[in-house]
Amino acid sequence: MADELQAATPDHVARIQQEWARERPDVDVRPQGVIGRLHRVSMHLTDSILEVYAKHGLGEGEFDVLAALRRAGHPYERVPGELAAHTMVTTGAISKRVDRLERSGLVVRRVDENDSRSRVVALTEKGRALIDAAFTDHMQNERELLDGLTLQQTEQLETLLTTWLARFEG
Repeated sequence: MADELQAATPDHVARIQQEWARERPDVDVRPQGVIGRLHRVSMHLTDSILEVYAKHGLGEGEFDVLAALRRAGHPYERVPGELAAHTMVTTGAISKRVDRLERSGLVVRRVDENDSRSRVVALTEKGRALIDAAFTDHMQNERELLDGLTLQQTEQLETLLTTWLARFEG
């Protein structure tokens, strides 16, 4: 079956699998078909996504922080610990990202009204306008990236990836 699939789709991964199957027939190379292609698709997706962010003068980290603030809803603010939880990075990494965004006038830091020892990070109007425009373009880009798949294929892929990801993230 793997040979039939590889013959039908002679892509980069299939060629590598064929070579390994020839050189190491004692090893099952079928997993490489999924993992290798997923890895290559991921690289293409990342390149395309980062290109959209760059059009708005943002890196991945800055987009992530601005998006987390925007998703918080009005008044579009979170404490650094919440930002870390909503972006899956450490508070130290958040601090560096917020520093850059603050210098650009996209966020402000202020003292938390409920705890004077704590700071709150909030979107500025400029930051909100930027993330709204960047997010709109980001969603359009993601739609275009999925254009090669039917709606049914997209739904199947989402279900499979959700199931698989749950094994890693619980």
